[in-house]
Amino acid sequence: MAVECLAAQTAIPLIDIKSVDPTIVIELRYAGANNLARRALYPPGTPALVRPEVASRLVTAQAFLRRYQYQLKIWDAYRPKSVQMQLWQAAHNNDYVADPEAGAGSLHSWGVAVDATLIDAWNRPVLMPTDFDDFTPAAMWHYQGADPAIRSHVHLLQIAMRDAGFYGLRTEWWHFVIANWQKYLPPEELKRALQAFGMRWQDKL
Repeated sequence: MAVECLAAQTAIPLIDIKSVDPTIVIELRYAGANNLARRALYPPGTPALVRPEVASRLVTAQAFLRRYQYQLKIWDAYRPKSVQMQLWQAAHNNDYVADPEAGAGSLHSWGVAVDATLIDAWNRPVLMPTDFDDFTPAAMWHYQGADPAIRSHVHLLQIAMRDAGFYGLRTEWWHFVIANWQKYLPPEELKRALQAFGMRWQDKL
């Protein structure tokens, strides 16, 4: 039901990540209160949806990680513009939350971005730089801390996602965008996006 509801809201082709790889763990943080808004923004049962091309690349990343006894956990995927508006109202910080009325808004709303972390083969969390939605310098892409375990974990996640065809974001270690995201935006939206954040999305892994 949640899949049909979301599909009805957008003309973007979206598929459930679980339908492509059931081993990828899903924990949508905006489906509960443990997030920036401190309340649920998604209805119960909301699936993690992405464009098919993104899903196939996540499968590649998952296969890589499983060779090392790790795996992906997805914190967010497709994000309706209505939810993006609620996040913007909660944050009002354009360095971290995209203004849905500026440029093309969030690339999550086009199905080309995911928020992901690393867990072990037994679904247990591992040490990472910060929690989700931690908008502090500690969440920067290039880990500056001294903990070798955290450094190793975040580096492994970055390698897996890079080799699967994703870029990272300078201010959020958990945020990944499909490398050729530009081809999935309508021309006018793409023009607005490039004008709004220029090279910000060119932070390669």
